[in-house]
Amino acid sequence: MVDEDGMPLVAMISDKSAMMDEVNTVTNTPKGWWVDTGATRHVCADKSLFTTFKALSGEEKLYMGNAATADIMGEGTVILKWTSGKELTLSNVLYVPDLRKNLVSGWLLNKFGFRLVFESDQFVLTKRGTYVGKGYAQNGMFKLNVMAVKNMNKIATTSTYMLEFSESNKWHGRLGHVNFNSIRRLINLNCIPTFHIDSHYKCETCVESKLTRTSSKSVERITEPLDLIHTDICDLKAVPTTGGNKYFITFIDDSTKYCYVYLLKSKDEAISKFILYKNEVENQLQKKIKALRSDRGGEYVAPFAELCAKSGIVHECTPPYSPQSNGVAERKNRTLKEMMNAMLISSGVSHELWGEAILSANYLLNRIPLKKRDETPYELWKRKKPSYKYLKVWGCLAKVTVPPPKALRIGPKTVDCIFIGYAHQSSAHRFLVHESKNPDVHVNTIMEVNSNVVSYFENVFPLRRQTHATSSTPNFEVGESSSTPVDEVVHDKTHEQPEVEETDRRRSKRPRVEKSFGPDFVSYMVEGEPNTYREAVSSSEGPQWKEAIRNEIDSILQNHTWELVDLPPGCKPLGYRWIFKRKMKTDGSIDKYKARLVIKGFRQKEGLDYFDTYSPVTRITSIRLVLAIAALRNLEVHQMDVKTAFLNGDLEEEIYMEQPEGFSAPGQEGKVCKLKFGSSPNGR
Repeated sequence: MVDEDGMPLVAMISDKSAMMDEVNTVTNTPKGWWVDTGATRHVCADKSLFTTFKALSGEEKLYMGNAATADIMGEGTVILKWTSGKELTLSNVLYVPDLRKNLVSGWLLNKFGFRLVFESDQFVLTKRGTYVGKGYAQNGMFKLNVMAVKNMNKIATTSTYMLEFSESNKWHGRLGHVNFNSIRRLINLNCIPTFHIDSHYKCETCVESKLTRTSSKSVERITEPLDLIHTDICDLKAVPTTGGNKYFITFIDDSTKYCYVYLLKSKDEAISKFILYKNEVENQLQKKIKALRSDRGGEYVAPFAELCAKSGIVHECTPPYSPQSNGVAERKNRTLKEMMNAMLISSGVSHELWGEAILSANYLLNRIPLKKRDETPYELWKRKKPSYKYLKVWGCLAKVTVPPPKALRIGPKTVDCIFIGYAHQSSAHRFLVHESKNPDVHVNTIMEVNSNVVSYFENVFPLRRQTHATSSTPNFEVGESSSTPVDEVVHDKTHEQPEVEETDRRRSKRPRVEKSFGPDFVSYMVEGEPNTYREAVSSSEGPQWKEAIRNEIDSILQNHTWELVDLPPGCKPLGYRWIFKRKMKTDGSIDKYKARLVIKGFRQKEGLDYFDTYSPVTRITSIRLVLAIAALRNLEVHQMDVKTAFLNGDLEEEIYMEQPEGFSAPGQEGKVCKLKFGSSPNGR
């Protein structure tokens, strides 16, 4: 029975009265959220899930379809985060502790412009054609694929990101987002504790970071350890690690599938890493490597062939343009990259730490059972079972106890760190210092500490919160209110946005979203080169920039680039600009500071100020050809830099320029510079 506005009368008996379907007949944990098309209000049975809360007397009742009632003890706001990354804000949610399920009203969703489409055993929620999230059928109802964000006020002030973790999700994170079938096998092998795995749950991070494609049929191999080693080099084409590494190389034993991973600064290091690998494994297993299989990459041709010939190793090269022939190494690289991607996305850790993520992914994959055997590569290689009790979720918050010699006598005894992996040949864990009040422990340094002096918070991700705050997660609001339904709002979760009165009814209702370029862009702007002379000399690196400016001025004066003259009548001097650049070394450190003075030549008019232009620049294809020949024949290439190259040509036209900042000629401040060299018309 409804009124003329379509409002159910049973919900109008009291502001705190609502009608539910028969949800009290199904027992389940109140942590999950379910959609109920028969409910007229949102209901939550867990007080800890509220972000805002107002207690009520309990006199109001919740009426259910089977005539049962329950006390309403409060109301407030709950923010649900979908696995799609979007947020759903539920306002005026009733707090009913006796209820056995948390319910989202399908009627209210429809009222506020959402569209629910039920198909087979799942449903999809959209708003104005925008995908919001989905859910799956379970025990006769539809469960939302969401995670509740707890204690939002506290999280906003501490700049962290907290997820509601089930036991299966926790182990899914600890094992580097490995598939749930592998987790089930670990449970069956009694390697990890027994817990329930939700077969309908889909990890959004895995969907974003992993490629799904059909694998080719594997070839059955019957070999002994070290009979055949697969190897390949992978170029991530990403930012270098903090140590300057750009590649990683894998060595996989064909028999056990046990894998070693090494990080490389350049492909030339491949041969030295193979020697390191060869010496270690042959000594540990008391056997010799018999065969090595690789592709035909240039790094594997000359040096590897020579080393293999000396060591009696058969070097098998795959046919040209057939990566599938080196399938074991190619699949391993793909799996490592997918797991690394999942770790970085789920934790929000900077991409510069991809090396730590790759090494951690390999550590975990060596401890995952093989598909055709109930044994792990670690077990087959080491002849003992691996331990899983020290595994933690990568990128989570860890409070590390400071060693006594460095500990503060008054103040916190721990520092906040990010867990980034497992130490090599040690039971210690690796941590990135995130926040520290201890002068002896510096932020952004990596340290190895025994896990027994560390407290882990595996559902807290400090770096992920900062990343999401800058990208403005879409937030969809829905709730019981007497006002006009709220449109979709996109906002920064750490600040409340003022309401704006609509003045033009024909104006687009699409919200204006402030552009966000992400934390990488912000870091670039903070550490970028100065744009003006004043910015350079007043910055923290002012002395270095002043020295670079002096060097540029000295070069110009030594070449007699200009002479100071009075500006002829009817002439207008051209402007100038200082260009500042840091020259970097291969390890990422600063080599030198360079300043260039350039004239604003774009203000010259062709045919009046100049007639011909010359560009003394070599074609990039020619440079690449020379470098390729040098690399192929192992030749040395010498690079020569002609300082102020444009100053070596004569200038026939008359060009006048303003005196630049940083150049002083006492008594001649009112004069201009008449150029003799240094413009594009004389670059010949």
